[in-house]
Amino acid sequence: QVQLVESGGGLVQAGGSLRLSCAASGRTFSRYCMAWFRQAPGKERDFVAAITWSAGATRYADSIKGRFTISRDNAKNMVYLQMNSLKPEDTDVYYCAVEGLAVLRTAEGAYDYWGRGTQVIVAS
Repeated sequence: QVQLVESGGGLVQAGGSLRLSCAASGRTFSRYCMAWFRQAPGKERDFVAAITWSAGATRYADSIKGRFTISRDNAKNMVYLQMNSLKPEDTDVYYCAVEGLAVLRTAEGAYDYWGRGTQVIVAS
C-alpha cells in the first residue's frame, strides 16, 4: 500500500500562486511516476501534470503548460505542484496519484494509488 497526503490548497485571487504538496509513504516501487489530477464537482478527473521519480521527466496538460510546474524531492518522498498565474477555471479539488511504470501516463485509470485531495479556489 501507498499512502498519499495532499496539502497546500486554499483560496487565492486570480493571478496569484499556490504550491501544493503531496507526501508519499508506504510501499515503494523500483521506478514510478507521480501525478496531479484535478476534478470539479460532477465532472471527470483531469490530468494536470506528472513526473517520473528517478529521471524527473515531466508531462503537462496543455491547459496549464507554462503556469504550473511539477517537481519532486526524492529524499523527502514529496512531490509538489507550483501553480502560478491562477485563473478561476483552475478551481478544483487537486489529487496526487502514483503508478508503478514511470511512463507519464495521463489516464486516471493508469494510476494505482490516490490521495484524498486538496481544494483550490481561485476568486475572480
